[in-house]
Order: sequence, then C-alpha cells, then structure tokens
Amino acid sequence: MGFIQKTLESVSLPKIVKVRRYFPEDALDNVEENTLERIRGTRGYKNLRPGQKIAVTAGSRAFANIVEVTRGTVRAIKETGAEPFIVPAMGSHGGATAAGQRALLAGIGVTEASVGAPIISSMAVDRIGDILNNRPIYLDRHANAADGIVLINRVKAHTSFRGKYESGLMKMMAIGLGKQKGAQFYHQSGIDFMAETVEAVGKAMVQLKNIVFGVGVVENSYGKIGILQALDCDEILEREPELLSRAKQYLPRLFCRNLDVLSVQSIGKNISGTGMDCNVIGRFYNPHITDVDVHITRIAALDLTAESHGNAVGAGFGDIITKRLFDKMIFEQTYPNALTSTAMELVRIPMILSTDKMVLRAAVKSSKVPNQNQVRMALIEHTKNMYSYFISEPLTAEAKQHNLEILSEPFEIPFDGDDRLTLDYGYAAAVR
Repeated sequence: MGFIQKTLESVSLPKIVKVRRYFPEDALDNVEENTLERIRGTRGYKNLRPGQKIAVTAGSRAFANIVEVTRGTVRAIKETGAEPFIVPAMGSHGGATAAGQRALLAGIGVTEASVGAPIISSMAVDRIGDILNNRPIYLDRHANAADGIVLINRVKAHTSFRGKYESGLMKMMAIGLGKQKGAQFYHQSGIDFMAETVEAVGKAMVQLKNIVFGVGVVENSYGKIGILQALDCDEILEREPELLSRAKQYLPRLFCRNLDVLSVQSIGKNISGTGMDCNVIGRFYNPHITDVDVHITRIAALDLTAESHGNAVGAGFGDIITKRLFDKMIFEQTYPNALTSTAMELVRIPMILSTDKMVLRAAVKSSKVPNQNQVRMALIEHTKNMYSYFISEPLTAEAKQHNLEILSEPFEIPFDGDDRLTLDYGYAAAVR
C-alpha cells in the first residue's frame, strides 16, 4: 500500500442527509408560443421585410428551453418573409474553430433540424468600428453581411466581473459576436475593464448595425425560464439592467456561507462559463469581486459533463479532482478559453486522485477540522442545482433554520465497487 492510499484509508467520512430547498416556481409555460407572441409585439418584427437575411445568435450556454426559444424566434422571422440563419456567438468556445462551435450548438440541441434555420459557423470577423482609445469592434463576418441581427441570450450575473451589464444581450454583442479575435482583444485590457468594454461595444453595435430586436431570458432558481422578454433595439440598453437585477434575485446559492468541504459531482461549460458558478462557490479569478460572502476550505470536483466536449475550464477552482475528470480534459478545447480570457487560474491542475472516495477523503483530511465527524460538508450535483443535494449531519440544524426539508435519515456516503460516488440528486424521491 502506497503512502497516499495508506494516509487516506484512515480518514472517516461523515454521515449525510438529503435536503430539499424550495424556491418560487414561477416558470413560463408554452415557451415557443410565448416567444413568438412577445416578438410579434416589437417594432423590429414589424419592420422586417421579405427576402431580408437575418442573423440569429446562439451561444454556448444551454439555458432552459434554448431550442424552443430559438425555434420560436426563427418562426417569427419567417412569418414576415425574412430569411433567418443561426450564427454561433460564443467568442473562443468550441476550441476557437468553426466546426467546434457548430458541434457545441449540436450538443445543446441547436441544429438546423431542431430550430428550422441553417447554421453558418465561421471564425472570420470584420472590423466595423472603434470604441475607447481607437479600440476595434469586431463582428462575425456573416452577421455583418446580414440585413439585420437578432440577439438571443440568457441574462445573469457574470462569474468574473460586476457592472451595469454582465452576461446577456450586451455581452453577446461584444464577446460572442466578436468571435475569438474580439474576445481576445477585449480581455487583453483585463477583467477590471470588462464592464466598461461590454457597455461601450454594445452601445456602438446598436448604433452601427441593424439590431432588429433581442430576446432576453432569465432563469428562475430551478433553472427554468422565469422571465422572457423581446426587446426592441432601443430598449436593450435601458431594460437589460432590470433583467440582470431579477436574475440576481433568482440566483440560487447554498443556504450556508461557510463550508469545510464542497463536493461537486460535475463541472462543465454547460453549467457555467467557469465550469462551476463562482457566485455559488465564492471563488473568483477577479480579486475585486467581494460581494459574495461564501467561504469553502476545500472543493472536490469529480467529473466533467459530456456537453463540455472536453473543455475543463473551472477545474482550477477545485482543490482536488478525480483522474476521471482529468482524463476527459482536452487541452485543445480547454486552453483557448484561458488564452483568450487571460484567466490562467481557470485551467490550473489541482491534486489528482484515482477515485471519488479518495478525493473526498483527501478533501476532509485537508479541511483543517480536528474532528472529522464534525466536518461541514455539502455534496451537490452541480452549481445549477441548489434545490436538491446532500449535507453532513453537523449542518442539519442550520438547514432546518433556513426551512430546508430533510428528506432522509443520516446514512453513510455510498460508493460502488470502483469507489465511485452513487448519489441520486433528483428531488422527486428520497435517497432510499
């Protein structure tokens, strides 16, 4: 028996219970038809003309009902006789290649067959203008050649900066449609200037191009669409901050602010731009973000989602990862993000151990808690599921104070014959 195994064999893991947290369930029904109806009320829709070529953006984030929202948007444009096509608007994602970005869209369900419009994927850009200090504005070449551009994106708190506009329609114009060249150029000035850059580029884009309308989506705390608005070009600047405020109210977090150990079953770009949402784990590569009061001593990451296509950005926020996760990492998918954003912290390689059990034991051992049975530990599916997860016994009293429902009696953390964690994170039924 080697030193590592011998050292970790003696570490005891705490018993856990399953908990359920309740949030408002104000989800939008009939998403495709609601999208269509809202778009019909915009001036941009009414100004569309037969034969116009309209570029419709699609990002790499798999927000709720992205296919239905995109299909409803395509249907609305076609009603006018205009001709929509889909443009991947995702900066350097997909390995910064046209084929990779097309594959990312297919991975989240956005294909020509599913949304009813062709996908034109290219990394070519045109310089269409300048902003502060003669800094260039880049735009996807096919979108630039179109008669108009329609924006679709989820509005949410960004994981790396704070500002009037964070993740949303404005950022899609700056970073997403700028492709790798634009994203790289804007990141070179540093994350501290990103809010200023997103606002400046977005405002310039609205002035320089025919932004027909934008569809802004806000997910509720269960990851379903809570708000969907179709905004005319001149409404985006004024109303996106309102959507961002609502998104921050919806943002689900752990009920406790201090943890010794957090186990994250899966990280991935489809979960968050940083693999796991920094607003949940309290770790940021931007040191100036201080509005999230979460302190976690050790973070263990166990797996990488298939939808990430090998992009393991965010692994660097973990302290310990499994060999399984590491083996799924594809450098050609992971490193373009870091090189473009200059956020090298996101792709640092933590300690790698062979099994889930060893990873959890190492996290507990290094958590600096003298009595391992008193470890404050949470085990989550990923950072988008903050409504159904597991906590160690010492946290149960605090959970009850926050009105969480305890769904099970305390039980030993379960592993299969390969020491892989076997937990059911679904909320419909208790563990046993």
